[in-house]
Amino acid sequence: MGGGDVRKTTRNRVKPPSSTVSGEDHRELRNRKGLRKERGKDQLRILDFTDADDQLPRVITPFPAPKIMDLEMFQGDHKESLYWGTYRPQVYFGVRARTPESLVAGLMWLGIKDGRYFIRHVCQDGDDLHTYGWNKHSGRDYGHQVLIDHGMTLTTSFLKSKVDGSGYGGDWAFRVGVQSEKLSEEMPDSAHLFFYVADEGENALRLGRSVTEIHEKSLLAFGSRPDVSDWELHLKSTDDFEVHHVGLKTPHIHNLSDMVQGILALQVRNYGHLELPDTSEDSANILVYQISAKAPFTADIAFVTGTDIDDDEVQERVNSLTGTSLTSHLHEKENEFDDKFKKVFDPSDKLDYESLEVGKAAIGNLLGGIGYFYGQSKILYPQPSKHGSGGDSVLYWPAELYTAVPCRPIFPRGFLWDEGFHQLLIWRWDKSVSLDIIGHWLDLMNIDGWIPREQILGAEALSKVPEEFVVQRPSNGNPPTLFLVLQEMICGMKSNKFSETESKEISTFFEGSFSRLEAWFQWFNTTQSGELTSSYYWHGRKESQTIFELNPKTLSSGLDDYPRASHPTTEERHLDLRCWMLLASNCMNSISNHLTNKNKSQKLYANTANLLADFDLLNKLHFDKEYAAYFDYGNHTEKVRLKRQLVEKNGRTPSLELVREVLEEPKLRFVPHMGYVSLFPFISKIIPSKSWILEKQLDIISNTSILWTEFGLRSLSKTSSMYMRRNTEHDPPYWRGSIWMNMNYLILSSLHHYSKEEGPYRERAGLIYKELRGNLIRNVIRNYKESGYIWEQYDQKKGNGKGAHPFTGWTSLVVLIMAESYSEC
Repeated sequence: MGGGDVRKTTRNRVKPPSSTVSGEDHRELRNRKGLRKERGKDQLRILDFTDADDQLPRVITPFPAPKIMDLEMFQGDHKESLYWGTYRPQVYFGVRARTPESLVAGLMWLGIKDGRYFIRHVCQDGDDLHTYGWNKHSGRDYGHQVLIDHGMTLTTSFLKSKVDGSGYGGDWAFRVGVQSEKLSEEMPDSAHLFFYVADEGENALRLGRSVTEIHEKSLLAFGSRPDVSDWELHLKSTDDFEVHHVGLKTPHIHNLSDMVQGILALQVRNYGHLELPDTSEDSANILVYQISAKAPFTADIAFVTGTDIDDDEVQERVNSLTGTSLTSHLHEKENEFDDKFKKVFDPSDKLDYESLEVGKAAIGNLLGGIGYFYGQSKILYPQPSKHGSGGDSVLYWPAELYTAVPCRPIFPRGFLWDEGFHQLLIWRWDKSVSLDIIGHWLDLMNIDGWIPREQILGAEALSKVPEEFVVQRPSNGNPPTLFLVLQEMICGMKSNKFSETESKEISTFFEGSFSRLEAWFQWFNTTQSGELTSSYYWHGRKESQTIFELNPKTLSSGLDDYPRASHPTTEERHLDLRCWMLLASNCMNSISNHLTNKNKSQKLYANTANLLADFDLLNKLHFDKEYAAYFDYGNHTEKVRLKRQLVEKNGRTPSLELVREVLEEPKLRFVPHMGYVSLFPFISKIIPSKSWILEKQLDIISNTSILWTEFGLRSLSKTSSMYMRRNTEHDPPYWRGSIWMNMNYLILSSLHHYSKEEGPYRERAGLIYKELRGNLIRNVIRNYKESGYIWEQYDQKKGNGKGAHPFTGWTSLVVLIMAESYSEC
């Protein structure tokens, strides 16, 4: 419906689009009633606040300072250069702009499994792809991805271009190539791809000339938007194919694949054709194009903006983004990526080609997995009782988040503690992108200095999260790992590692973000403090679930089921949080020293850092002389077990449940579980290089009965009573033995540090470092070669990948391990 001749001929002059929400708009946007949800006897509902700001709960009141993303350094060319991108990590291929209600595009295809057709669109393990992921991505204007689906191989390439005459954000191109192996009778003769364009704001899209003329007239669709002015979408290929389409009008873009699969099923049932119906609803805001052809074939799609010009000029720009010209541009960008990888990471060993390709895939998919999200978090309010029951939910203000994600199929959203590890790689690759991401996170801070630890913004993100995990608790924090990156940046400035321009940019960021960083630090220092000076504990352990868990989880620590004190109390002392606070106070002290206007609280940070670095005080609070190891402290007993008992829940008929049975009274003591937490003083480099305790830490690391394996360091000692034990009937062990790359990286960094420090254990630290580094690299490469993926965690017995995949969040730290790139602070 609609023809190419009716394109607008008057160009819309536009200003750079604003993706933020003004303070005046906050109340109107966030005060929306939600649906009442039943959950057992408890009711979780969205509270509606429609009156003055002073009646809003503090928990949903923004931090009273200018937004970091409003700094001049994030405007102009910087903002425009990042406008378009592959910012939809939850789908196999998707493009959007960094703005709410964006024009979005994406790819689907038909796959076959067990003799049945399935639409591939949203990344999910159930699709059972042999491999997929961006094996090269610049984080800005180029990416290349390979997907292998049961005998069919797809390659997707992405390119951005900014030329005179293009609209805001420029143009972009997408190339998809298909090859197929006839492995069985199951494999079809033709491959079926589905490329779509959709407007999240439900603005109508215009269909180009009849798709039967696509080979003569390449126009697929066109339209106009305030952000990019007039735009056109073109399809070009030298191969023969059929094109069919359907136009839909719906606000629900996140379930588009279900809609398309339903349409195809109806077409097959009614007409016997696996083809879209070539129809369009009035004012359709989604256009889906089916491209069917025998493999191998290649199709190029070009999105061009600022098209209120002569058709010949438009066609010239389309030609520059398709065919041989696109091939040339992609080769050039690929070479730039390879050169930059070598320059930035410069692997210290003569790693073979396979190892380098794994490293490129790790950083490539991390950068290609950066997403843009917009929406409102759900926050628990008021606080539930100490038994964990009750509580409503309120909506945070509408907010945007530009962030990397841990895992595209399972965790395609923002995680606060993961992000610090992501940025250890990204700041080395692109400092401006890294500061942009950190700024977005800090802008999510409320008036109390709290940042929701998990960000589930927008319908697409929400569609991947079970309801019970959506609501965030304002009492719960997350390790402040962003200080890892900020500390490296401030140290880099002190040692003149950056150019004058880079140093100026980082300084501007610190000046603009300092008040938020202060509030964040103070939130931790007050809300998570323990009963003794310089002690801290993770708040949020659920007493109400104690009877159903072998050991109450500590989700806020990031280490989930890592065993803590058996009975949560306010007298707990968590070693890892104490060390995170040392990092934070050291970093705040360094930033304070650097600021142009010296901050009054500088002395406070220096004093706090000195207190937390006090070796004798640390040992008094956390060192167990009997084990010669560091531990948590709390109300604890080792004599607990899960036993089946009849339990009545919510007035229902009693059922057999695993219930925790305590066989002796707990007492205040060190919690004797050796593992990652026990090494936090070592990670923090608090231990003097000549101390005998350092030798004991090296013993723990290298002992095969404790943490050492030939694949990396396990998370919990084999000697622990919780080693590889389930926490509930439905919760298998998570941080109770498996190998995790983020912690191994931090431990390696300290081994590298102590191998350079004068002392009696220098040589031993170096030998352990070298062997551990080799074990980690070899195991990741072996798994990638055998499985096609980088994994969330690795089995401590056989080294096989476990958990989510492709997990190119913090497991990508293997790139820094290859490069021997660690913090020198």
